[in-house]
Amino acid sequence: MAVAVLLSVAATSRADANVHTNPENLDPQVREAYHYFYLLDYPAAVERFERFHEAHPGDPQAAALLLNAVVFQELYREDLLDTTFYANDGFLTGKHATDEDPKTRDRIFALADEAIREADLRVRKNPNDVDALYARGWARSLRCTYVAMVERGFGAAFRLASKAKDDCARVLELDPDYLDAELVVGVYQYVVGALPLPFKFLIGFIGITGSKSKGMEMLRDDAHRGLTNNVEARTVIALFLRREGKYKEAIEVVRSLKQQYPRDYLFCLEEANLRKDAGEGMAAVHAYEEIVADSEKPGYFADAKLELTYFGLGDALRGQRHYAEASHAYELAASSNGVGPELKVRTLLGAGECNDVLGDRAAAVKDYQAAIAAGPNTSRADTARKRLKSPYHGN
Repeated sequence: MAVAVLLSVAATSRADANVHTNPENLDPQVREAYHYFYLLDYPAAVERFERFHEAHPGDPQAAALLLNAVVFQELYREDLLDTTFYANDGFLTGKHATDEDPKTRDRIFALADEAIREADLRVRKNPNDVDALYARGWARSLRCTYVAMVERGFGAAFRLASKAKDDCARVLELDPDYLDAELVVGVYQYVVGALPLPFKFLIGFIGITGSKSKGMEMLRDDAHRGLTNNVEARTVIALFLRREGKYKEAIEVVRSLKQQYPRDYLFCLEEANLRKDAGEGMAAVHAYEEIVADSEKPGYFADAKLELTYFGLGDALRGQRHYAEASHAYELAASSNGVGPELKVRTLLGAGECNDVLGDRAAAVKDYQAAIAAGPNTSRADTARKRLKSPYHGN
């Protein structure tokens, strides 16, 4: 599943003659598009990648660049870029609600097919074309991202991930200094190495091996030396450190990202999330409150998904036994414009449990009923049904 997390290419100011990449990644038009990408101004980024795509017909990298922006714009719309959802294996086993847009899905699949088809043509002419091999692997990984996170088709997603890994491993075999490819291979190695055995059996991956340590080593190398996606490597490293409970180290990684992109809402959110997970209590609460305050500054964030902030704030307050304030934060998240169905169910369930602890059974029942209505076929709706039968007492 973590193959799904932030597999994009960012332009950076560093240059290293010993590290190779597709020259298009350093094109001024692409760099400008990524400026908006990292402000989370996805409409502006997509518009610029569309122009680049139109100016480079038949080029798999141009198609993959546009595909990347469209995929992450959609994931952000659905509140699926908060790593809280992937910090444990519950994402793999539970039933979750998503709000798939068929038109966007069709566009994503069409762009992925285009990039793969164009790369295939080039690889047939030259099996050692590293740019084409990488573009094909990247497009496959992005399609995997969508299938896993939105459609939750894990079997299909991991078959795509395996093909993406093979393409990028071949790139590294041909050119060990083509560090872009380390991201896909490193994520694959880590994720497959970390997957629980029952889940491997479920998706037909028994016998497929990976290595968490090898994966992390490749990601760290890309983070340190990579020209175009060192930001993504650090983002994934922070997620994996979070899953391992290495919160202090993860915070340092995220702080380096915040220093580089201080107005990237997701990096600000991730630091607050990590402080919460690290048990920093009220420091985490203040970090969430700072995000809310920054969002009120005109133009500070291009598109702050405050429902994610309020959800984290509710969790942090709940951890400090401030149940009334936590319930209020959860309900702010649930009532936010554009909140995704999965997050809405989570927040309403949390609000109901806090109200039960406070002894306000009527408010709790109302929250549980709303949670069930928001996502009737989800694991958390099942929990809400249990809470309707028996009040939650905080144990």
